[in-house]
Amino acid sequence: MSFDSPVLSHQIDPWLRTIRPYSVYELHSMAFVGDALIAIDSARGYLLEIDCTNDNTKILNPYQASEFVDTTGLCFWEDTLWLTRENSVYFCENARSGLGKQALNPQHFVTLPYPANGVAVWGSTVYVSSQRTGYILIFNRKTGEEITRFYAPGIGVESLTVQAEYLWVSDSEEQTVYCLDRATGTLLFSVLTPFERPSGLAFHRHPETGEEILYVAYASEEIYIRDDPNSADPHQLAFRDRTFIHPLHFHYHEDEYFALSNGYLMEISYIEELSPLDELDLSDLEWRIAFPAETPRQKLKKIEAIGLPFEEEILDGQRIAVFKFDSLKPHEARVFGWKALLEVRSIKYRLSPRDVENLPELPPEFGDRYLVDNDNLAMDTEIVRKAAVEAIGTETNLLRKVLSIRDYVYEKLDYGIKPHIDTPDIVLERGVGSCGEYVGLMLALLRLNGIACRTVGRYKCPPHPDRQGVPMQPDYNHVWLEFYIPGLGWIPMESNPDDNQDSGPNPMRFFMGLAWYHVELGKGIRFESLKLKGVPLHKSEIRLGDLAINHVRFTILGELPPPR
Repeated sequence: MSFDSPVLSHQIDPWLRTIRPYSVYELHSMAFVGDALIAIDSARGYLLEIDCTNDNTKILNPYQASEFVDTTGLCFWEDTLWLTRENSVYFCENARSGLGKQALNPQHFVTLPYPANGVAVWGSTVYVSSQRTGYILIFNRKTGEEITRFYAPGIGVESLTVQAEYLWVSDSEEQTVYCLDRATGTLLFSVLTPFERPSGLAFHRHPETGEEILYVAYASEEIYIRDDPNSADPHQLAFRDRTFIHPLHFHYHEDEYFALSNGYLMEISYIEELSPLDELDLSDLEWRIAFPAETPRQKLKKIEAIGLPFEEEILDGQRIAVFKFDSLKPHEARVFGWKALLEVRSIKYRLSPRDVENLPELPPEFGDRYLVDNDNLAMDTEIVRKAAVEAIGTETNLLRKVLSIRDYVYEKLDYGIKPHIDTPDIVLERGVGSCGEYVGLMLALLRLNGIACRTVGRYKCPPHPDRQGVPMQPDYNHVWLEFYIPGLGWIPMESNPDDNQDSGPNPMRFFMGLAWYHVELGKGIRFESLKLKGVPLHKSEIRLGDLAINHVRFTILGELPPPR
């Protein structure tokens, strides 16, 4: 049985759909000419005209495609087309009026010492991104002289577009779009994209509503099972290009320091199937399973019982389903749990070290709960205490301390899935940890440095929003953490997925941010627990995993309307 779901706006508006152009391999920068979207396929050198409402695709440079291979940046200013290819920036005059009618004649504008990635033009100013330099370079359009440069907000290859007083930047590694003041380069806010590897962006005014829509292109590869009937092993793991365009919806809550972006309506079910490892005969058992939490990015719309009825309790403001068993007999077969209808969006906080200076004192009750070793964190061991000092160095600012600790853990550990969670001292000695062990070490180091923090999370929905209506199961559970800033509240931080295995700076996308597929269950409390005759059971007495097998299912029902 499925919940009745509302009609979602993107399902009936052709301008809010996913655009999948034909015969395209690797889309990069984009620009609009009227209602037509002009984009560059870097892999083939195709200059494309794309109809956003029906995917129709036309190659505008059929006899010059080879000349445009490896072109990554594209924009228009008045009647001139601007391009970046390898280390150079070019412009083609009288291109807009002659698109598809005449050969393009690229003229050299400037050459950089490193590859030029994206380009945007506004008035007499030309903006050029270059990952290798770490800057966005600003040139005078008439003279080609460099005026100034801004620090690049992310660490990946960046594409650019200008909208009035704002410079917008998409970053391939960060899964993020940044909004900058185009005059000063000041970062105003950033938003997470619903898909990985954003590669281009362009604004267009909706022809009916008049609203500005920000379209983002994505270019990556996807794994699939290739069926080769002529092979001894007919099912082969292979890769294929995956590129498309999708509207990026967002709303910046300036007073609360965060921006919300694309979200999805999903159905999530959590079921326990009794499957005890040993013969058990229990009486007066209460089995508690927390509901999905209510947060600024996550809204619980409906929940119902599966298998058995439950009673609802409130603990520390969190809702919990309580399943009561008069007795559990050996070999008894039961399934029980809940199914929830949930709205979840991406969230990204915008806080600087200056914003966390002169903070009020941490409330005493927070210290008693979130600065202590209450979960086998080995905070009294020499190796963990030494790491807590090394991790922050001479930093005194709370935000810089948190980031230093995160990066320290990333440098010390490699990711590996473990059958059980070891304590932080063992994890440090081993140098390998699962997501739960990353979190445990971060919790210990943060708390030893006086920063209140807690574990949150439980599961990630498989990040495939294009697979709507298809039940999906996560491969494993997942946890992350939140740290507390007095006067501002709880701020999220991912545990390990952003550990950059190729060296270099670590991405910042999930530092103070979560993607739409992070689902939060029972914040600040245990997600699942047992009571026997009203007395809480410790996991050393009876482990949940010894009693039952859990089944988790996600079904994405549709994309939510733009946030407000």
